[in-house]
Amino acid sequence: MDEELKRLKSEAIEGLRNIIQEKDLEELRVKYLGRKGLFTGLMRNLGKASPEDRPRLGKLANEIKQDLEKQFTETQSKISSAGLSSVSESEDLSLPGRYIPFGKLHPVTQIMNEVCSIFEGLGFAVAEGPDVELDFYNFEALNIPKHHPARDMHDTFYIDESLLLRTHTSPMQIRAMEKQEPPLRMIAPGKVYRCDSDITHTPMFHQVEGFLVDKKVSFADLKGVLSVFCQKMFDEKIALRFRPSFFPFTEPSAEVDIGCVICGGDGCRVCKQTGWLEILGAGMIDPEVFKMVGYDSELYSGFAFGLGVERIAMLKYGIDDIRLFYENDIRFLSQF
Repeated sequence: MDEELKRLKSEAIEGLRNIIQEKDLEELRVKYLGRKGLFTGLMRNLGKASPEDRPRLGKLANEIKQDLEKQFTETQSKISSAGLSSVSESEDLSLPGRYIPFGKLHPVTQIMNEVCSIFEGLGFAVAEGPDVELDFYNFEALNIPKHHPARDMHDTFYIDESLLLRTHTSPMQIRAMEKQEPPLRMIAPGKVYRCDSDITHTPMFHQVEGFLVDKKVSFADLKGVLSVFCQKMFDEKIALRFRPSFFPFTEPSAEVDIGCVICGGDGCRVCKQTGWLEILGAGMIDPEVFKMVGYDSELYSGFAFGLGVERIAMLKYGIDDIRLFYENDIRFLSQF
C-alpha cells in the first residue's frame, strides 16, 4: 500500500506540470482528491491493512494528501496570475462593466397589451385570426354585400376577387360564432390594412374587435362595458358620450366619444373646439349577421365594438401624428 500511495502522488504531480487552464486543473483534482477519486478510494482500503501498519499508513496518506492539496492550490494561483498578466496594461480592471440597455416594448404594443388586459379582466377571451382574409368573412357575412356603399369606407387591398388583406378584425366575429354556440365573450386584436395614409391614418394599423352574445343582452350592457374600459384606460372621471351612427353589421350603432384628454373638455385644436374625441365604434349585432352563422336572433342578442390601438395611444400619450409610431426614431420610441 505504501507503493500505491507514492505512485498516485507521482502521477498527480506529473499531471499538474501540464495543466494550463483552471477547468483542466479541477478535472485533475476531482480525479485524485474528489469524493470518488483514486486517492479517496485507496484510503477506504486502509481498514484492510494489518493493525500494526495502520498508524504508519494513515500518517503517510495524510502527509501525501496535504502535500497534493498544497500543490493544487499553488498551481491554481499560478494559472490565475498568468491570466491577469496577459491583460493589456491599457485595460483598467477596476472599471465597472459596460451597460447594455434593455429592449423596450413598442408603445403600440404596450397599449395593445393594456387594452387586452382590461377586457380579459372583464371576462373576455382573446381570439386571433388570419391577416389574409376571405371576402365572405370580411364583408358579406358582416352584412356588407358586393356593391354595398359601405365597402368604399374601407379602401381595401385586394389580392384577387375573393382574397384580401382584412380591413378590420371583425371577421373573427363570424369565425368564432361559426364554431361555438352562445354565450360568447371575445376580443380579437391584430393588424388590419387599408389604402390610406396621412397624419392620422396608415396603410397598416392595429385594431381590437370585441363582441358578446347571450340571451337578453342590451345596449345598456354595451354602455357598461365600454364605460369601464374608458375609465380604466384613461381616468375614472372621464366624460363619455354615445352618438348615433351607422355600421352595416350593428343596429343600432353608435360612435363613442370621450372628453378631450388634451384640453379637459374646454376646446382645442385636437378636438376641433368641441371638447370631445372619438375613440371607437359600437352597436348591437344586426340580426342579419346572426342569420349568417345560424343563430336564432329571437333567442340571442349581442353587441360588438371596434377600436384603433394607435388612436388610443395617440390620445393617451398626446401624440398628433400617427406616422411617428412607424418611423423607428429611437429618440421617440425611448420615451415609452
